[in-house]
Amino acid sequence: MIYPIVAYGNPILKKEAEDIAEGTDISKLIQDMYATMDHANGVGLAAPQINQGIRLFVIDSTLMLDENDEEKGIRKAFINPIILDEYGDNYGFEEGCLSIPDVRAEIIRPEKLTIEYFDENWNLQEEEFSGMTARVIQHEYDHLEGILFVDYLKGLKKRLIQSKLIDVSKGKISTDYRMIYPLR
Repeated sequence: MIYPIVAYGNPILKKEAEDIAEGTDISKLIQDMYATMDHANGVGLAAPQINQGIRLFVIDSTLMLDENDEEKGIRKAFINPIILDEYGDNYGFEEGCLSIPDVRAEIIRPEKLTIEYFDENWNLQEEEFSGMTARVIQHEYDHLEGILFVDYLKGLKKRLIQSKLIDVSKGKISTDYRMIYPLR
């Protein structure tokens, strides 16, 4: 099943997501999230973006990398994740979001992280990620905390995109995927 994506302005995007009871069968939901992400040509999708207030996201960072990159991307689900540490040099990269189409901005993030999470089989994992994979994880993790990438923008940068954000929340945009708009 391909879910509609929740648009900017929907309150679920600003709420902290709830833990999923350990052992819950969410395999179908995970597969549906991959299908939804792929349909929308995304590299990550968090459960709140499909109107599910639970701590789950999927990523496919292989799409962010060139074949010459040393880093290898991953396609993986993260259940009840906790970022344990973020470190390394901070660097900027232009981010976008399926919930905020046509809006992009440079966001500064640390280059590495260590994260604890359950995989699709409910095995507890602790891994370190870096580069683009770390960035995609940080972006999707923020969704579980009720944080959007535009929340990092301040002053003039925030004011410059304000009218675009209002247009997104009112559905005055065009996408190749279905969306749920809060103010239509």
